[in-house]
Amino acid sequence: MDSGPALVSILQQGSTLIASIHTALDDSQLIRFQRDLIEQIGARRSRGVIIDVAALDVLDSFGLRTLRDIAEMARLRGAITVLVGIQPDVALAMVELGLGTGSIETALDLEEGLAYLGVGVTASTVNHRPEHKMSPWG
Repeated sequence: MDSGPALVSILQQGSTLIASIHTALDDSQLIRFQRDLIEQIGARRSRGVIIDVAALDVLDSFGLRTLRDIAEMARLRGAITVLVGIQPDVALAMVELGLGTGSIETALDLEEGLAYLGVGVTASTVNHRPEHKMSPWG
């Protein structure tokens, strides 16, 4: 059953997937997000992946490790990952705790992430229909 608000949406723009995490995910939801995103990279032959975490006010070590794992898996499948939207308090906490993003490229926001990947944005090129929704009910 797919009721309730989406926790993550994955949109496609050209050869780039844009995954927006709308709320904090528990460990099992993060693993499911990881599996779904990696599958979509192959299915859609994506060359770039943007993970938008702007809605998150906390990013724990498991979450950060999962994002690093996603980036490495995406790289192995031929896609570059950019993490965008890290909030100032989250960045501060990450630095204080010695948590880094590893080899994941980062950008201030979605616009800079798209620019990093060389993706032009026009209203007609964005597929606004969510390609994937993850609800709290599975």
